[in-house]
Formats: sequence, structure tokens, C-alpha cells
Amino acid sequence: MSKPDHNGALKRASTPGKATVLAIGKAFPSQLIPQEYLVEGYIRDTKCQDLSIKEKLQRLCKTTTVKTRYTVMCKEVLDKYPELATEGSSTIKQRLEIANPAVVDMALQASLACIKEWGRPATDITHIIYVSSSEIRLPGGDLYLATELGLRNDVNRVMLYFLGCYGGATGLRVAKDIAENNPGSRVLLTTSETTILGFRPPNKARPYDLVGAALFGDGAAAVIIGTDPATGTESPFMELNYAVQQFLPGTQNVIDGCLTEEGINFKLGRDLPQKIEDNIEAFCRKLMSKAGVTEFNDLFWAVHPGGPAILNRLENSLKLREGKLECSRRALKDYGNVSSNTIFYVMEYMREELKKGGGEEWGLGLAFGPGITFEGILLRSL
Repeated sequence: MSKPDHNGALKRASTPGKATVLAIGKAFPSQLIPQEYLVEGYIRDTKCQDLSIKEKLQRLCKTTTVKTRYTVMCKEVLDKYPELATEGSSTIKQRLEIANPAVVDMALQASLACIKEWGRPATDITHIIYVSSSEIRLPGGDLYLATELGLRNDVNRVMLYFLGCYGGATGLRVAKDIAENNPGSRVLLTTSETTILGFRPPNKARPYDLVGAALFGDGAAAVIIGTDPATGTESPFMELNYAVQQFLPGTQNVIDGCLTEEGINFKLGRDLPQKIEDNIEAFCRKLMSKAGVTEFNDLFWAVHPGGPAILNRLENSLKLREGKLECSRRALKDYGNVSSNTIFYVMEYMREELKKGGGEEWGLGLAFGPGITFEGILLRSL
């Protein structure tokens, strides 16, 4: 059944009691870095003299397909904290001095944009879910964000820390559970990430540092989730029909992160894309079965773009038609891998595509991260 929304667009009716995405917003730090300028800036800022490292970073920057990224790190930060670019410096205190307020500020701006699109007062928000792998403190950013937004002091708060790239999809699953089990609730889900904790000089003993420098960016995103949208005032664009999380036993070391006095160190196994390829079809079919869909190309796809290799493997393994992962590739090109946020940038691009009409009703939202953990959501376009 279809009906016009308050903007006049023809929309499908949402399923009673099912969680829907009512609004979306995003925000970024002010520093925008075109990929073609990254290598010279990174080598200069870290005072690297090794030509082989520079050449490797140049190759990586081309293979990532990233064109632009936003970063909290900038000249002003390095001028104030030059020790961040010094190998072996104990700098976790300084990094958190930068990251803690930065992620809350980005989350605030994304949330304000989301609430503006939603069109209802912030005091109507009943729950807040705050996702980040970029800050550490008590109380957490959820409290600071709720205060800055002027939310009621009885708003129910949930923090999801250090989930990495699948954090945004986990947030959607948790928001879905909250919304569907608390009729009338409105859940603000916000994600915010910065690479400050992982910024360091290149070292041949840490090859993944260069991958991070070539691929990752900073930013924030926010969505409002609720069931049974108010006619005439709320305009849902996507339904969260069914959600699944799964981990692959014995793969906990494939994506390995460790917090040290120098910040956070990551190691990424070369077999990550293969592990995902080997397990993705069965995982997707579990979700698809709930909608009675059997063909992968009968779905729209909102996939977290961990990197081009993962997208290519997924596309080839599932024999997806060209263009099926275009929204994921576009988000990677425009923003880089922004960890938990990126799935929302993909969803926003997907909303633009679905608005054009004639698109699929059912789709999959997918994200992958440490564990190896798969998060999947059966989506329904409204």
C-alpha cells in the first residue's frame, strides 16, 4: 500500500510496530584533505625520511579509491601537540584531550541536523544510543551530548564503545529493539569517530599504519528511529525489518586493536576479504528469507565500505550487477572509511537513489568488523 507523505512524495506504508528511520544527519570536522595531497602532508608532518614508505603510501592512496576525507588532525593540533608525530612518545593523555571533545562536537552537529530534518522538538527523544571507538572517559559522550542537545534528564542512554566498523549497524539493531519494545519511543542514534587515537609516524614494523593513513577519515552521523510514524509530521524512508549479528569462530585476531600509551594500534589480517567472501552468502540468505527474496540482484545494497577489496569480493561472490554497490563506493570515495559512521553515509546516498522511483522494495544493510563480526539488517524502502 502506498500513500503520499507530507512532502507529496508517494510512499509505502510502514509495517505497524516495525522500527523505521525517520531522519538522518551527518557532520564533519573543518579540515578537508583531497587524497592527492595526503602523502606529501603526512610525510612532512611525521618527518619521514624513508622514500620507500612514501612510495608505498602513494600506491595505497591510489588503490583505496578515496578522493576526499575530513580529519580532526590539522596544523593547529600538531603545533600544539608536536609529540603526536614523534615515534615512541607516551601521548594517550594528549590524544584524549583532543578526541573526547571533538567526537562530541561532531555528534552534536550531526544530531542537530537530524533533529531539524525530523521536525519535532529534541525533548520528544526518549532514548539515546551513542557509538564511538574514539573516546574514553567517565561519564561518556552520551551524557555530554544529551546535555548539549537539551534532552530531558530522564532520557534513557546507551553507550556502545570500541566496536569499530560494525558499530553503526549494531546501533541500528539496538535502536530497533528499543523502539519496537517501547511503543511511542523515539531513539536518537549517533555515531562519531576520529583517527586521532591512531595517528603516528610510519614504521616498517607497523605496515597497517599506512593503510589507515590512506583509508580512514573522521566524521559523525545520526538517525532517529521509531515505530508507527505520526501521519503528517514524520516522514520515514526506511524500515528496519529484521536484524542479525554473527561472529566467525576463531577469527578474533584477524582484526586486532590494542590501546597503548602511544594511542591505539591496529593489525589487519590479509585474509579478511577472503573470510568475508567465504561466509557472506549464507549470512545474506538468512536475512533475505524473512522477505521471501531469493535473488541477490532483486535487493538494494547498503554495505559498509571497509575498503575496495571487500566490496569487490562481495560483488563477485554474490554475482551482483554493476552499480549495485554504487552507494557504498560513492561513500568511500567522498569520505573514506569513517568506521561506524560510514553505513549512514551509504544509507543517505541510497535514500537519494530510492527516491528516484522504480527501485527495489527490499534491501540489505551490512557491516563487518572485529570478531570477525557480521551485522546485517533486512531493510524495506518506504
